[in-house]
Amino acid sequence: MKKLWKILLGIGAVIVGILAMSSKGSKKQFKKDVKENKKKKKNIKKKTKKLKKEKKVIKEKIAKTDAKIKDTKSKMKNTKSAKKTVSDFKKKYRSKK
Repeated sequence: MKKLWKILLGIGAVIVGILAMSSKGSKKQFKKDVKENKKKKKNIKKKTKKLKKEKKVIKEKIAKTDAKIKDTKSKMKNTKSAKKTVSDFKKKYRSKK
């Protein structure tokens, strides 16, 4: 029984040793991938900040434009009564040719 456990323990040690040796390469690759991801993350943060600034500027422009439109509309006169007068005039005088 002791011999069987020693053999199983030896086989287990060999398997663990193989896994430990093979994991070193993947650990280097993992660290490399982590560095690349950090670089990508920094780039994305920079782009996000830039886009937020642009968005803020665009919102300000839209607000100014909306204010101009509102001001222009408030200064315009209503032409509804003038159109009605013209149509009444046409009905009264132009249709009797």
